[in-house]
Amino acid sequence: MGVVVPLDEARTAGERLAPLLALVNEDMNAINRIILDKAVSHVDLIPKLTHHLVNSGGKRLRPMLAIASSKLCGYTGQGHVKTAAAIEFMHTATLLHDDVVDESDTRRGHKTARLIWGNQATVLVGDFLLGQAFRMLVDVGSLSVLRILSNAAATIAEGEVMQLAAAKNTATTEDAYLSIIDAKTAALFAAASEVGAALSKRPADEEAALRSYGRNLGLAFQLVDDALDYGGDSARLGKSVGDDFREGKITLPVILSFRRGNDQERAFWNRTIVEGKIEDSDLQEAIRLMKRHNAIADTLERARSYGSVAHDALAIFPDGAEKSALRDVIAFCISRAH
Repeated sequence: MGVVVPLDEARTAGERLAPLLALVNEDMNAINRIILDKAVSHVDLIPKLTHHLVNSGGKRLRPMLAIASSKLCGYTGQGHVKTAAAIEFMHTATLLHDDVVDESDTRRGHKTARLIWGNQATVLVGDFLLGQAFRMLVDVGSLSVLRILSNAAATIAEGEVMQLAAAKNTATTEDAYLSIIDAKTAALFAAASEVGAALSKRPADEEAALRSYGRNLGLAFQLVDDALDYGGDSARLGKSVGDDFREGKITLPVILSFRRGNDQERAFWNRTIVEGKIEDSDLQEAIRLMKRHNAIADTLERARSYGSVAHDALAIFPDGAEKSALRDVIAFCISRAH
């Protein structure tokens, strides 16, 4: 499949994101104030745990997509700010829940909330954040936006259950895995991109185009993450290379390596991923097998293909700073692999 995402290799990932950051900067300052305000509770643990994750880093890409898509569609109200803040709370809640389900010890180079405060508190604070998100969406007063984001919340939960069913299962197919990340990751990217058209009451074809853009961007984003866990740099990732491997996660590089391997190689994957019997040299062996079968390279190629679809989805919109910035986000997501 041809790749049409334009990548200027001379530009760093940060430079590719700069146009979006400039476009949304003022609104993001307002969103940050809302996040701090809505994280307040008379229950001490709630703001402590929330601030731990909010302050631990992250680019807040999903709320930025909501702001940029609103500007692309010519929205002139103020509802996009609360909508974007609600999206960030939804994302934060899913991270808290993810870390409990995955039994993760680190996120973005910091201890996870579950490791500090325990699984029960982490899940309940995630639930609090979801509640706050939907309170804000009620304040926005758009049934269309509420529909989009409530559907996304249900889809994300379905994705978590699907991932749980596929956990440590080397028989997982590529199609099944793509369905999981479509629900777990791409659904919120799609919703964040679509709400701009919903707020602006734009035609159905524009809503669909932005939904397609966000969905395919989300798929590309996750696939690059999958590849980087075996071929990235710890300092740039904000986590240790091989975290997915140590946690026994089934990701596309593992699926491709398992499918393409011989009996001896499949036995290796069954021992490490299924049985969790990992020795010191196993991560390097996993990376060697992935390189032998082009699993990392092919995962990135698939990511670029989804990026191409996202790029083309914006074609119906007029050229301008907003459209250009959204296309630069695609290049940013893909360029993290370089």
